[in-house]
Amino acid sequence: MDKAFIDAMRGARLRGASTITQQVMKNFLLAHERTLERKVKELILAYRLERVLGKEKILELYLNEIFLGRNSYGVTAAAQTYFNKSLDELSTEEAAYLAALPKAPSRYHPVNAKEEAIARRNFVLTEMVENGLVSAEEGAAAKAADLHTVLGGDFESFRSGLPNRDYFTDEIRRQLSNSFGEDEFFNGGLTIRATIDAEFQQVAAAALREGLVKYDMERGRTWMGTGIKLEQEILDDETAWRNALASADVPRDVDGWYPAVVLQETADGIVVGVEDHELEPNQVIGSDDVEWVRRKVVDGGQTEGVKGISDLLDVGDVVFVARSSSNEDSGDYGWSLRQIPEVQGAFIAMDVNTGRVLAMQGGFSYQYSVFNRATQAQRQPGSSFKPFVYAAAMDSGYTPATVVIDAPIELQTPEGLWQPQNAGSDYLGPAPVRKGLEGSRNLMTIRLAQDVGMGLVGDYAEEFGVYQSLAPVLANALGSQETTLFKMASGYAMFANGGERVQPTLVDRVQDRWGKTVYKHDNRFCLDCAEPLLVQGSVPQIMSYRTRVIDAITAYQITSMLTGVVQRGTASRVIKLEVPIAGKTGTTNESKDAWFIGFTPNIVAGCYIGFDEPRSLGRHAYGSNLCGPVFNTFMTTVVDRYGSVDFEVPPGGMFVNINRLSGERMVQRTADANPELVVAEYFRFGTEPRIGELRIIDGGFVMGSDLEVYVPPGEGDGGALLAANASAGAGNGTAGTDDDGQLREEQTSFGAMSSGGLY
Repeated sequence: MDKAFIDAMRGARLRGASTITQQVMKNFLLAHERTLERKVKELILAYRLERVLGKEKILELYLNEIFLGRNSYGVTAAAQTYFNKSLDELSTEEAAYLAALPKAPSRYHPVNAKEEAIARRNFVLTEMVENGLVSAEEGAAAKAADLHTVLGGDFESFRSGLPNRDYFTDEIRRQLSNSFGEDEFFNGGLTIRATIDAEFQQVAAAALREGLVKYDMERGRTWMGTGIKLEQEILDDETAWRNALASADVPRDVDGWYPAVVLQETADGIVVGVEDHELEPNQVIGSDDVEWVRRKVVDGGQTEGVKGISDLLDVGDVVFVARSSSNEDSGDYGWSLRQIPEVQGAFIAMDVNTGRVLAMQGGFSYQYSVFNRATQAQRQPGSSFKPFVYAAAMDSGYTPATVVIDAPIELQTPEGLWQPQNAGSDYLGPAPVRKGLEGSRNLMTIRLAQDVGMGLVGDYAEEFGVYQSLAPVLANALGSQETTLFKMASGYAMFANGGERVQPTLVDRVQDRWGKTVYKHDNRFCLDCAEPLLVQGSVPQIMSYRTRVIDAITAYQITSMLTGVVQRGTASRVIKLEVPIAGKTGTTNESKDAWFIGFTPNIVAGCYIGFDEPRSLGRHAYGSNLCGPVFNTFMTTVVDRYGSVDFEVPPGGMFVNINRLSGERMVQRTADANPELVVAEYFRFGTEPRIGELRIIDGGFVMGSDLEVYVPPGEGDGGALLAANASAGAGNGTAGTDDDGQLREEQTSFGAMSSGGLY
């Protein structure tokens, strides 16, 4: 230290002159600039520290903080980096090598400067023997040992045991880098506990891929291949083509898919060489395997027709193959061609009570495309947005039995005349709100949004976190403004949990290198977990102060109507689960986006499918038949593990039997006689309809004189029924009931209706 001070006074190069205590103070409390002021502070702090802590404790602090190369701070991290071991697992020579590193970590690299590293290590071993830390025999044996490290390929890296980089881990990186900064995230020694459920993630990825491949084979029918071709000269040399195939830049994260190369063409088809598989006689793929292909992409992006597999592939082409399932049980399986679909999609699942994301797949393959379509893709949600419109209506005085007109509408907009239609271009006339949501009736939704006001709908959408700002135009009631699957699923979670806000997260906890928790998602607390004993049969009471987004009865009413979507509505043909499931389909104009989001009382899951550059998915492509099966496959696993219970009914209301087609209250004998028409609707006390009462709302549009219109309180005589000659039955032949409870068919008179503009 004295020599360093003299050199500094002479103007020579500044060099280190610190004791271990001084270095501890510099690392923990001071900056690293080379100034006299910092040195003085360092000396003062070191003096004070040595008066408080003993040498052993100071050395412990030093060893847990010092840089030891390869982004390793502290001996524990270094033991993991160089040997993939914990400290208590290190051999004598390995511990001596770590002790040699503090002087110059880069100088004693275990591979690039192995001889110097061993010499320095052996010097440390000599000191250990002389100081009685090890015996002479142990020291000699350690000196004779070679230097084996992870960097030299002698041990597997600890990173090999970490999860592969995928959509989930990459999203964690993105979010925490924004929160903590990239330097702290990558170099801060953080320990991150993710919310992912490994089984659910695997099922989610497989279900989404299955849905995308099915679409590609049934509707895409165009072969695109990988675009990679190996030189034909190397195909006769198995070692050569295997090395070349291993170097091919193709995704390898699709379970059950393997890269392969076309080795030759035969009369029966093509012979493929499969990565990590021995050549076998059954590695011939015939034209019957690609009967689904109609065209292939050629140079310039054009397509041309194909007749068989020989038109599709050339020798040397790199392709994907998967095992044929036909004879897999016997072990005598073959191979089938696969390709990464052009259509893409996303899937997400989360806990409805905590917001913990349990599974997230942002596309077909992360290695093929890192763009996370669950969190980054802004897409139109279509009809899957409608529950938020209906929630605003329920809180504004509507009930599931309120009747709304399903009839043509014309709107004059700055872009011209807008004439929205239902998906089937049919009209029901007067129909209850439940039927509007179950059948995803566009015109009823527009009338609802017009009546409650798009400003209020926007407020609800923003409260649910679906949008930051929803433009107050009626088209947005049908889901025309873009959002993400991540936001939509978290919004649905709030219906499932009774209307309380959840903050979705991919991370449970983050700890720094000293084990201190720097982030924790779960803010709930336990009232009696500190008690030494609990009453037999009781469980700890967990309290949470979550913000209420909507009234619990409103949340239950929406959930009840969404169960109707699954039982008899737009999703009834594809969701086949013997437990309570609520959900909503979504399909945008020209079928550019297909959605399904659904939930049990515990788990919400959502699926989106569409092209990255939006274009039509084709005729008869809907959220129900594209995303519904993906959801059904995933939820089958969820139900197998967790089972299910009924959705919790909140206090403050009563069930009333309602005719689900007309909205009328049913007397008991009518309900008993026609159980298929009965739905038990839940009403807030005081809002249940009287027998014979119908509330019909037109949404502010011009209506005919033969339709009964309900005037809300404040606009008439405290809420009254007008035009008593209205038809009580829903249009298009839907059933109503007479006073005697007998079924009747009645058609609303559309000749008396006129479709007008907004007032």
